[in-house]
Amino acid sequence: MHRSPTAEAEVAGELAALRPDLAARYAAELPGARAAVLTRLWRALTHEPLPWIERREAAGDGAVLRLRDGRRVHGPAPDPYATGAYVTAVRLDEVAYEDPARLMADLAVPHGTEFARELGHSVASMALSRAGQPAGERAWPARDWEWEQRVVDGHPYHPGCRSRPGFSVAEQLAYAPEHRPVVGLGLLPVPGEACLVTGDWPADLRDGGRVLVPVHPWQAAHVLKRPAGERLPGRPLMSLRTLALPGGPHVKTALSARLTSSVRDISVGSVAAATALSALAEELADDRLHFTRTLGAVTDGSPELAAVLRESPEVYAGAGERVVPVAALPGTGLPGEPGWAAEFARLALTAGLRLLERGVALEAHGQNLLVVLSATGAPLRLVYRDLADIRVSPARLARHGIRPRVLPELPARVLTDEVTALRRKTFGSLVGGALAGVTGSAAALRAALESVVRDLPDTPDLAALTGEPLPVKALTLMRLSPGTPGDQWTRLPSPLV
Repeated sequence: MHRSPTAEAEVAGELAALRPDLAARYAAELPGARAAVLTRLWRALTHEPLPWIERREAAGDGAVLRLRDGRRVHGPAPDPYATGAYVTAVRLDEVAYEDPARLMADLAVPHGTEFARELGHSVASMALSRAGQPAGERAWPARDWEWEQRVVDGHPYHPGCRSRPGFSVAEQLAYAPEHRPVVGLGLLPVPGEACLVTGDWPADLRDGGRVLVPVHPWQAAHVLKRPAGERLPGRPLMSLRTLALPGGPHVKTALSARLTSSVRDISVGSVAAATALSALAEELADDRLHFTRTLGAVTDGSPELAAVLRESPEVYAGAGERVVPVAALPGTGLPGEPGWAAEFARLALTAGLRLLERGVALEAHGQNLLVVLSATGAPLRLVYRDLADIRVSPARLARHGIRPRVLPELPARVLTDEVTALRRKTFGSLVGGALAGVTGSAAALRAALESVVRDLPDTPDLAALTGEPLPVKALTLMRLSPGTPGDQWTRLPSPLV
């Protein structure tokens, strides 16, 4: 077995100095973290259009990948919808690897060296995240940000699920939600005439003619390189750069670090369009699907200094109800109860396909999509947050007699009538992300969907979902193609065929 000790040893060394009480638990969590990341990498190797893989073959109870240079990679039979760590080792020719970083490095493919480093960070950070969890059973949280802390492993399918390059161990412990910190946001004063402000920026975030922009302390130290003070306590949410403020609102801050796939800046265009997108969502909301409203957004004209303030999803919970991010549902035990996954799939597909038919494709993965649960755990309604990456079809809206007054204010990048783009956005996130992540395997996803799709309205979108391979983002291909902008896609075997 081969292991790359670099990232793991670096974290172990920092941890020994900062939190020696976690050192033994961190070491014990490393094998499981390697398997979790290797499972995600094996999914990519077996299903993404990676140019250096010539063909894929079944081999007994496993699979063989034939590389263009003649080498072979052997591993277990792939399940593209599995979320458990079922891959503990794969073989490159006759050498077995349990460490995904070492495997990627030894594949020696274009841009693989940098990606191997990210995988090493992902393993080490995941082990650190797991080591920091409290032992024993925990009661269901009472606050929205407490649910966010339950998502320890990050993205269920991205091999870089916990990669946080540029974050020291001390910074991960201080800023990452799974470590349960309170983060002191800086408030950087910017002259009002130098800012773009949309919506109603609150009076308590103003100082005379100056606008006080919330700044993440990592951003202040590493990017802006100027002190911003610590005056606003926040609880970090799943995305790390978005925090729950006292009193309920959430603030999304600029964080110019690569987390998973993207650098988390906030573009000037996103600030300009924030309240228009929010107004469009309000027009399309119904009693099954709510959207968190954007209260205000601000930028000084650069993506490195900007913030978006939006309401908490908690405002859509009634007495005795809880609002839970879909990514946190596996930790509740609910998906394993008889009929629960099908009930949730019915709610999610009904809302998502109805909105797609009307002209809006949501990126409804497990982070953006939340579910309102009854006191007994039944899924009642959905809440969607962060509208920056939706797609809007003017033609579909018009076909249904919907002419939003804010349509001329929407940025060109979110407008498209291309059917493939709209379906990719909806199916890839809602089915390939949210529902697959909750059910956890191809068999469980199929069982949840089969009992639902026959009762849905018969539309061309539904026919595409049930009769064609499922489009999902090719997450590893994207990381190995730094010169190719935008999303790249692959198609997974349909869970319904």
